[in-house]
Amino acid sequence: MRRFALVLLVALSTPLLMGAADSIFPSIRTREMNQTDRDELDAISAYLNGMVTLKGGFVQIAPSGDMSEGTFYLSKPGKLRFEYNPPVPVLLVADGHSVAVANRQLRTVDTYPLFETPLHLILDKTIDLRHSPQFVGMQHQQGSVVINMRSNQAHSKANITLVFTEPAYELRQWTVLDNQGLATTVALRDLQPGAAMAPSLFVLPDKNSFGPKR
Repeated sequence: MRRFALVLLVALSTPLLMGAADSIFPSIRTREMNQTDRDELDAISAYLNGMVTLKGGFVQIAPSGDMSEGTFYLSKPGKLRFEYNPPVPVLLVADGHSVAVANRQLRTVDTYPLFETPLHLILDKTIDLRHSPQFVGMQHQQGSVVINMRSNQAHSKANITLVFTEPAYELRQWTVLDNQGLATTVALRDLQPGAAMAPSLFVLPDKNSFGPKR
């Protein structure tokens, strides 16, 4: 259950950057930023700051190689919903303050503070990658730009990467590295920026939402 909370803290139209977890998690910046780097980080920050709502599909690749799919809804600041397709019984909702992970099969709801997850790196109202203490480094791979981040300064290495298309920046993928060094990738597809969002999408689930036992 905790893995789901850590993973969804982040496109099939572009290649998945799989099998490169070690190379995309450098412990320090590999070089000093030049003006081109700074301009690119500012442009990506502007894209993220302009991303008020976003809807689309997702594919999640677990460390075991298992694949799951579903639909996500994002509304800044701080709100996110991931609905997994059956047979995965999981629903994840962030309401701006907390993240709740509901398992319909186990009839459980686990809640975590939003700031304890990497989710806040993309859900903050204002993002400034160039001046962020969470920024670790940047790479270009397969026609994409990869931003390496750490969820807080207690991590000496990056534990989340954000993958954007370029030159037209669009968030397409993220990978989360857990405390055991295992990587989980979430790829986004069929993106709908500016989609209307019902407030009810971001109400945290509770055990009463499962209905009576059968």
